[in-house]
Amino acid sequence: MPDMYNVTGMSCAACSARVERVVKRIPGVTSCAVSLLTNSMSVEGSAKVSDIIAAVEKAGYGASLKVEERVTQSHSQEENILADHETPILKKRLIASLIFLTVLMYFSMGHMINLPLPEFFTDNHVAQGIAQLLLAGIIMIINQKFFISGFTSLLHFAPNMDTLVAMGSFASFSWSVYVLFIMTRPHAGIVSMSDYYFESAGMILTLITIGKMLEAKSKGRTTDALKSLMKLAPKTANIIRNGQEVTVPIEHVQRGNIFVVRPGENIPVDGIIIEGTSAVNESALTGESIPVDKTEGDSVSAATVNQSGFIKCEAIRVGEDTTLSQIIKMVSDAAATKAPVAKIADKVCGIFVPAVIVIAIIVVTGWLIAGKTFGDALSYGIAVLVISCPCALGLATPVAVMVGNGMGAKNGILFKTSASLEETGKIKIAALDKTGTITSGEPKVTDIIPSDEITEEELMRLAYSLESKSEHPLAHAVVEYAKARNVSPEDVKDFHALPGNGLTAKLNDEITLTGGSVKFIRENLTVNEKYIHEAEKLAEDGKTPLMFARNDELLGIIAVADVIKPESTQAIHELKSLGIHVVMLTGDNERTARAIGKQAGVDEVIAGVLPDGKENVIRELQTKGKTAMVGDGINDAPALTRADIGIAIGAGTDIAMDAADVVLMKSNLLDVPSAIRLSRATLRNIHENLFWAFIYNVIGIPLAAGLWGLKLDPMFGAAAMSLSSFCVVTNALRLNLFKIRG
Repeated sequence: MPDMYNVTGMSCAACSARVERVVKRIPGVTSCAVSLLTNSMSVEGSAKVSDIIAAVEKAGYGASLKVEERVTQSHSQEENILADHETPILKKRLIASLIFLTVLMYFSMGHMINLPLPEFFTDNHVAQGIAQLLLAGIIMIINQKFFISGFTSLLHFAPNMDTLVAMGSFASFSWSVYVLFIMTRPHAGIVSMSDYYFESAGMILTLITIGKMLEAKSKGRTTDALKSLMKLAPKTANIIRNGQEVTVPIEHVQRGNIFVVRPGENIPVDGIIIEGTSAVNESALTGESIPVDKTEGDSVSAATVNQSGFIKCEAIRVGEDTTLSQIIKMVSDAAATKAPVAKIADKVCGIFVPAVIVIAIIVVTGWLIAGKTFGDALSYGIAVLVISCPCALGLATPVAVMVGNGMGAKNGILFKTSASLEETGKIKIAALDKTGTITSGEPKVTDIIPSDEITEEELMRLAYSLESKSEHPLAHAVVEYAKARNVSPEDVKDFHALPGNGLTAKLNDEITLTGGSVKFIRENLTVNEKYIHEAEKLAEDGKTPLMFARNDELLGIIAVADVIKPESTQAIHELKSLGIHVVMLTGDNERTARAIGKQAGVDEVIAGVLPDGKENVIRELQTKGKTAMVGDGINDAPALTRADIGIAIGAGTDIAMDAADVVLMKSNLLDVPSAIRLSRATLRNIHENLFWAFIYNVIGIPLAAGLWGLKLDPMFGAAAMSLSSFCVVTNALRLNLFKIRG
């Protein structure tokens, strides 16, 4: 498992690229991914924590190891990290900046629209310049973070977006100060009021602050799903201690404690019901709004809501081991990983800012050679600095990934990494395990065919009497069916189970009841061809026919099958409509497998696959295209790991879920096409973001440089830069409107 770190001091994508670069150079580090969105870093390898922190600090940033403590403490720490701390600070800075900028603009441009100036300033250009200098200086002090971050990163040879802003504003201010000093000389004819750029120095900072605030606000919304999950974590629990019910903080609940939950209360930790029944709303974890009936022996999860009865439970998973905590950790960790599509943007961000600085210097030099005044040439260079935006590139992928992950989590679909979110939508083949995935995994009675001499109820009563003594799964299906219809069994004696064949028992000491396979019954009595034909037909449909007899009289046939889940056929249809080749894997014989496959509507059936052979099948399928494996059992784990994307049904084993890339919490096969649709929508959104971020810079920088014969005021460049990142984040938030269901 990778170590997770909190990283401070990052202001743009160039910063995250710099941190990632320096950490990857440390001996022993095998991989590193830095998230600007969550200010976190994931590091794998044998390198010491102290070495990693030292490297980050040497690069000009701060780092600390995330410590997983008790669940409520770690969740509050996570919430604090994800909370929008930036917007309130930026709002104060913006209000103060706007107040002084308004006065500055009055002095710098008021005369253009005939606004009156105090008499002292009338025709006193030096006095006006001094006033503008002071006002611009105040705005620069208010926004000093740009200069501290920008020039500090420059000293570390890792310039970032703040460097561009700081250089643009400082260049405007410095040139204006120079002009002001020239104007103090008598008859300074080479300069005029129009050569002042004090308003640009202040306006650049103010406009960028507006953009930063809008961006921060939008970024805060991208983590809403994760923050909502954290808020679900209960703070207290009612436990039984020394025979008394006491309320304790959630971190004091230990495994084995007995806790009680009343109607309307949240279940505090994962547990098993030991007393009582209830309907539990599990929508917080699965997205499924219909309450689930629970009784003694059933499991319950933290943050779900007890809607009806009073229940008493035993705690089995507490702290960070609860299902809720695991979901939060999975979504949070996924945000700290990098999607493959982000690699191009990361490479560009790593060299973007130095390249822009070089371009700005070339632009200034070029215009000077072309005969422009230094003021005009500098204006072009400043415009280049402030219009370029590495943040739009750097945010294009992580904001979309965070929103996509959040959408998945709200709907019970958990992507473990950003890569799995991206790659799920690219699959061409879906291999579905039959038992427990396409089918319910539990045999159920499907057909009852009594002989002409008895009724269906009589057949069920005698079959129930015989099968109630057996522990075989097929017997269990008959018993459950009979119980559901309130059939009363009779007491039988001398019960014998003949493995692989059937059962026998005595009823009233004189009647012999027999049940089992068609072959077994035919060995003991003559069976009418009509019933043999019925049995064969049932077998062709993938069902197991069980024959029952009383002495030498055939009572009839009860067919049992591992039935297809109600949603499986629709899910497979949706997968095929998405252009995916659907394969069913099963250990069943070819005949039964074909019957189930036909009912489910799959494209291909691969039968007779032993548990250790599933991995080889996946390996073979991968030669034909990117393959996903969907399964739920321990025997599916190797295949889930081998597949390009492993998708685990949530009700399956922990081993299967650990091996998978995607976990479906609702155990609903319909979530497989939903996951693919969400992945494709997220990737499409990322491509849109990257396109606009690249195009913005490709068009904006030459425009600011004056290559198309236009002169772009630095203030307009700053306005464009401030809105670019905001637009990228806003586009990512559109994913919240995506309909995940087909």
